[in-house]
Amino acid sequence: MKILKLSCLALAIAAVASQAAVAGQQQEAKGFVEDSSLQLINRNFYMNRDYRHGGRNSQGINRAKPVNERNGYREEWAHGAQLNFSSGFTQGTVGVGADAFAYGGVKLDSGRGRVGNGLLPISNNRTADAEVPDSYGQIGGALKLRASSTELKYGEMRPTAPVFAAGDSRLLPETATGFQISSSEFDALSFEAGHFTSINRRNSTNSDDDLTSEYAEVEARSVDFAGLSYAVNDDLSLMFYASEAKDVWRQYFANLNYNIPLSDSQALNFDLVAYKTRDEGEARAGELDTLTWSLKGAYSFGAHKLSLAYQKVRGDEFFDYIGGDSIWLANSVQYSDFNAPNERSVQIRYDLNMKHYGVPGLTFMARYIKGDDIDGTKADPNGAFAGWAGEDEKHWERDLEARYVFQEGAAKDLSLRLRHATHRSTAFDDDLDEVRLIIEYPLSIL
Repeated sequence: MKILKLSCLALAIAAVASQAAVAGQQQEAKGFVEDSSLQLINRNFYMNRDYRHGGRNSQGINRAKPVNERNGYREEWAHGAQLNFSSGFTQGTVGVGADAFAYGGVKLDSGRGRVGNGLLPISNNRTADAEVPDSYGQIGGALKLRASSTELKYGEMRPTAPVFAAGDSRLLPETATGFQISSSEFDALSFEAGHFTSINRRNSTNSDDDLTSEYAEVEARSVDFAGLSYAVNDDLSLMFYASEAKDVWRQYFANLNYNIPLSDSQALNFDLVAYKTRDEGEARAGELDTLTWSLKGAYSFGAHKLSLAYQKVRGDEFFDYIGGDSIWLANSVQYSDFNAPNERSVQIRYDLNMKHYGVPGLTFMARYIKGDDIDGTKADPNGAFAGWAGEDEKHWERDLEARYVFQEGAAKDLSLRLRHATHRSTAFDDDLDEVRLIIEYPLSIL
């Protein structure tokens, strides 16, 4: 399968369709400058992670120490600023535009023995010479063309496809370099495809980092994908994607989301997600053949929402992915993805929106996830996951969150978010407690 060929074909089809289109977004173009926007996001991030087994921590100078002397406590505090510019499109049949960004982070507190949570870069990582810079940053951008309602981009961007999505769970977001096309010529149907050759990780200043997987840490030569999203009606939507991580795997994704309104204050929602992964080419992660799926049901009633989820990995290797947000499974939560070989996991979650009690902007969340039946003993003995997991192992995670968003005044849209996670495991020596405090203030300049 060559996803890039599909992308080129789709572009040709979209170009022909645009010539015949009676209406489209490009016909409403206001101009490169006239329709531009500039946004500044300030994000202050504190995070500590307390490993109960210190030997688990191998970041900073800890890798250079004997296991019994490693510091199991990671602590980082930093402030980041994200400046994002998006131009409008020039007028005409084909519009031209550009996006640009400048991201920067400043260390407020951490050290060579406490770093490793992903907020700050580490030079000479995992050696006795490891250092944590006082500041770091990056700049980049992308050119874009639009015909009718079809857009083509090249450069550094933040893809959001379920098979390849740049992460934004730390101080600064990830970006990826490549081509991407998106089309919404039909109201209910949208298409996107991409070809990416490098990534800029969340705590890196290097725009040409390797496309390495999150778990096996094996490098793909490139990542290609294509997908369709179809809104059957206001309450039912479908998604289908296919992707290829060159010389690592081919991955397929399907999603069904169904909403059932019961009354003005009550609703049911069901979300089914499935990934099929098989090794490809050189099979750098070893033999892979997994079907991983999750089903989540949520009942909303007034200020409350109660959710239940079930997730299952059918296969002898971990479910792996490239890009921090490239996992849409229901039980991928604050710390764990519950994605071990043959693992099954269940989740119960409760959300409370205090708007219904006269405090708009204040929300609370609590969830508990338990995973068991883990069996990694049949993994490819020559593959990346050999020996990672034993038989009949289990773990659980509890997450708590409080968030407040200012609704008006000079601080409008300023958000305060406190998150806590507890994880306990018989499988991976990663018993831990974690705290994150995130303060974010978005400002629209243009």
